[in-house]
Amino acid sequence: MSTTIVRRDTTASAVTAALLGVLTLVVLVRVALQSQRGQDWDDAAMHTVMGGRDTRLTVLSLLGYVGIGAIVAVVAACVVVSVLRGRIALAVGAVVVIAGSNVTTQLLKHTVLDRPDLGLGTLNSLPSGHTTVVASAVGASLLVAPRAWRSLVALGGGLATTLTGASTIVAGWHRPSDVVAALAVALVWTAGAALLLRGPASPIAGTTAGAVVGCVAAMMLLVAIGVRPVAGWDGFVEASLVLGLVTAATATFVIAAAATAPND
Repeated sequence: MSTTIVRRDTTASAVTAALLGVLTLVVLVRVALQSQRGQDWDDAAMHTVMGGRDTRLTVLSLLGYVGIGAIVAVVAACVVVSVLRGRIALAVGAVVVIAGSNVTTQLLKHTVLDRPDLGLGTLNSLPSGHTTVVASAVGASLLVAPRAWRSLVALGGGLATTLTGASTIVAGWHRPSDVVAALAVALVWTAGAALLLRGPASPIAGTTAGAVVGCVAAMMLLVAIGVRPVAGWDGFVEASLVLGLVTAATATFVIAAAATAPND
């Protein structure tokens, strides 16, 4: 009597993550961008948090690190790690995630999507470019990171992505839907690359915890530097909901992206 051992790979988790990203993006476009109520909610949400002069300078300084230089550094690091692991395909996958995510965001924002005039202006800012840069870097890093490093990457990725997304809201650059849409774009490309890099699937202890701790730590840091509800204690609930949404969405992105990474 023989026993057949079924070895699962990352296909199922990658397909699930890709569908989650696509569905999230479609819903955001339909509700937050194309409906009156959605635009009203989204715009009001952007104005629930604020920071004083010093806080805004700190936030803008953080956002100043997000750019071409950061992308080049992450790509270079991913290539080095992939070469050291003897997995050149991982380097290709990382480049695809970063390039695909950022090109897609720019095309969606400036060419594909239109913001109808429903009383709040027609300038479309969905998805957030800054958030896409960081989220795609995190997705690429999770793909190439060895198993032993992935929990630490999830922690750092959750911290960096949450800080960036929330900071764009505090700075008045983006609405919450822009940030979540950027996460969705990065997740779709991360999952797509993972489908091509299929490998053994097995949970890594600490990855989920690392992502959650990183995201929560980012919010605590923002509060520590002076991010506050615009309406004071009267606006505490609304501000908490907005920041909580960004935290939860980012943690979900990091966890889902980590689940697609091959573990060989």
